Amino acid sequence: MMRFIPLIVARPEVQMAIDEAIMRARIEGKVPDTVRLYAFSPSSVTIGRFQSVVHDVNLDEARRLRIPVVRRITGGGSVFHDEFGEITYSVIAGESFHPMLKNVGSSYRYLAGPLVDALRELGLDADFSGLNDITVKGKKISGSAQTRRKGVILQHGTFMYATRVEVLGKVLRVSGLKLRDKGVSSIWERVTTLEREGIKLNRWEAYGLLKRGFFRAFPLKEGKLTDYELELAERLVEEKYGNPEWNELR
Repeated sequence: MMRFIPLIVARPEVQMAIDEAIMRARIEGKVPDTVRLYAFSPSSVTIGRFQSVVHDVNLDEARRLRIPVVRRITGGGSVFHDEFGEITYSVIAGESFHPMLKNVGSSYRYLAGPLVDALRELGLDADFSGLNDITVKGKKISGSAQTRRKGVILQHGTFMYATRVEVLGKVLRVSGLKLRDKGVSSIWERVTTLEREGIKLNRWEAYGLLKRGFFRAFPLKEGKLTDYELELAERLVEEKYGNPEWNELR
């Protein structure tokens, strides 16, 4: 049985610390495989473990809009998490949980499968694209990132139900080359949301939709973070995710 952690709304350094704390606790055998859904407040940017914050984020615009920037331990690109239009999921599981988790490509699809299921519940023709994106009508509506340590996977990713694409375009530096590689000329052609597809949901409706998708896919039982995880997350905020040395590493 997997554990499901209900929606947590918090700052980006707290959310990233919780994900890592769960992963460490799972590696140590202190907690079961875990799924959680969360939202960022305020709106935030997370950047991949190996990214250059100066190259991939418009820091002047982020500061102007009071959008904090935090580095993840997972790979992948920069992500705008809209307080008013995005929910993030994370799954922390041992590689032995399912045969599809042994392979990187199949693991992305297996762990993000509930998002595709949720979108199809709404009548949208959603599917996977490339390694770690989910698209609707060829436009990205979700992206995921992953890391592996000692036989345990942490995968987390976005679900954009009403993300303000105009703000995303201001705070993230998306190169023209990357857009051309995707066959588009602007971020508006590359990204979509439920709202842009004509489906308006509030945060709790989007949360309920995703929760149903994960409960259909995995053997989940609702639980809560342990004292060990909470204390570890608090230390990680102080020592790592709330520390400019980590966030401005590159």
